[in-house]
Amino acid sequence: MKKTVILKAEDISQHIEKMARQILQNYSSMEDVVLVGIRTGGAYLAARLQEKIGTLKPPKPALGVLDITLYRDDWTRIGPTPVVGKTELPFSVDDKTIILVDDVLFTGRTVRAAMDALIDYGRPRKIELAILIDRGDGDRELPIKANYVGIEWSISPHEIINVYLQEAGYDDHVTIEEKKAA
Repeated sequence: MKKTVILKAEDISQHIEKMARQILQNYSSMEDVVLVGIRTGGAYLAARLQEKIGTLKPPKPALGVLDITLYRDDWTRIGPTPVVGKTELPFSVDDKTIILVDDVLFTGRTVRAAMDALIDYGRPRKIELAILIDRGDGDRELPIKANYVGIEWSISPHEIINVYLQEAGYDDHVTIEEKKAA
């Protein structure tokens, strides 16, 4: 399978810093702003984004992790016993500005599932979206748009973007890969 590296570790760090600066332009205080990473890649990126925001303008915002396995509209296709991860929201979501964080925005279905899951925990004041890589609106199936984007990268429908991170046991990099034949 052909893999093309489009971002290296330094690029990923720069895009995370770009998103942190965008967030800080919109919020002078992180008091009622929390980051919630969508498990798994989004959770890793949310932790990095939290650290970068804290470095640029302390204090850093609160951090949570959201597992959306049972909220996905395709969970029955994942397998007979989907693996459900732990949701960790050590704060109330009520009246908070939630910034959902994920690695790649493609169809919008993952973000929709995350919003459904969040609403089960309470009523946020606002939900925003921070994405490392936005594949563009061309293949979007739902009307979802990111507020904070590291980079937009359009690819053909037979390709996928994979984000590999140290926290998952890889060297940091992002690739474009050919989809496996069904």
